[in-house]
Amino acid sequence: MVLRLFGSPFSTCSKRVATVLHEKKVPFELVVIDLAKHEQKSPAFREKQPFGQIPYLDDDGFIVYESRAICRYIATKYADQGTKLIPTDLKGLAIFEQALSVEQAHFNPSAEGAISENIYKPFFGKAPDPAVFEGHLKKLDEKLDIYDLILSKQKYLAGDELTLVDLFHIPFGAILPTAGSEIMNSKPHVAKWFKELTERPSWQAIKDNIHSTA
Repeated sequence: MVLRLFGSPFSTCSKRVATVLHEKKVPFELVVIDLAKHEQKSPAFREKQPFGQIPYLDDDGFIVYESRAICRYIATKYADQGTKLIPTDLKGLAIFEQALSVEQAHFNPSAEGAISENIYKPFFGKAPDPAVFEGHLKKLDEKLDIYDLILSKQKYLAGDELTLVDLFHIPFGAILPTAGSEIMNSKPHVAKWFKELTERPSWQAIKDNIHSTA
């Protein structure tokens, strides 16, 4: 049975999953959830995703939610096709897990916060606070200094091979210019790394809109 991704074609977290599906060359059907109509808060949706958030994945009745968990499920189930995205040796896996923690603790909070302030708040009719936006960028700038140091010594965040953790940065990083910041281009090694990521066919295929491939 074809994998079914319940999400939005413009959602950052849905794009995170779709990018991995393309990297792994896994056909999928996108089931569009209308966020404007709050379909993600409906009782039927909450039966599958109790927090009422997108996306979730349906694999022949097996349900998994949270975009990073979905990506790891896909990368593990389809380990032998497409791009290898999770190391299998013990030390490589440890560094991969370390990098995953770095993304969630040191990149995502500030990047998502900046985007929420300047994109999501206006979308829902609220006024953004420039001071809050700049505060998030200041924190992100400090974290990216460390990213730049790491990437001066290796090609990717978990070593010299692409992994899920690199791809996890794309959706929020790519939308920061729309929010009003070119911070991903402000550090030489980060800029080179991120440019390569956003030029990958997997991201190019879904960056503007996610389409079913099955």
